[in-house]
Amino acid sequence: MRLTSFFLSLTALVFVTVSAAPATDTLLDRGLPSLLGIDWTERGHYNAPVEPWKNGARPGWYFGKHPEKYPKLFCLGGLICKLLELLPKKFHCPKPTPPPGPSDGYTPTFQNLTGATQAGDYLTFGLVDTVADCKAMCNNVEGCGFANTYHDVNGKDGSTKLTCSLFRGCHTAADATNTGGQTQPDGSVNYITESYGWCKA
Repeated sequence: MRLTSFFLSLTALVFVTVSAAPATDTLLDRGLPSLLGIDWTERGHYNAPVEPWKNGARPGWYFGKHPEKYPKLFCLGGLICKLLELLPKKFHCPKPTPPPGPSDGYTPTFQNLTGATQAGDYLTFGLVDTVADCKAMCNNVEGCGFANTYHDVNGKDGSTKLTCSLFRGCHTAADATNTGGQTQPDGSVNYITESYGWCKA
């Protein structure tokens, strides 16, 4: 009962804040997400402020069918998605996931590399179940023009899920310079496999 009351209050607060805030002073900038332990601003790279090629990087979110497996991550689903819908279009939960194939609006720029994209137009990164999920995330992050999917072996809390890094502009194999090499808390060193680049048409 208390949890339900909390979420109802939170939803009401979001609605009132978004309705009352001027266009330049949104809920994202007013700090409510920080009360929930997240930085859901573009400046904070949507809860992934440290780029994935740097030490200390953590995925900012998880999008997929098994949120129960990622209790430490901000899982996109249910009430969280409904709250994000109330905010100005910056970052929303995907719906529906586009079907894989040549008609999904993406062109491959590289495939099966051992390096991930490292570039200054980084937007955010998280974990997904499939390549299609990552493309769907790109479709729902304002300004996203490129998705990089890869396995970060030994990295990202040991997850075997795909890492999904999003960028503004398209990138080629020349930018896939993140080969890992970051020492993890358990002493292992991460490395990259199966890296694919997807440019939004």
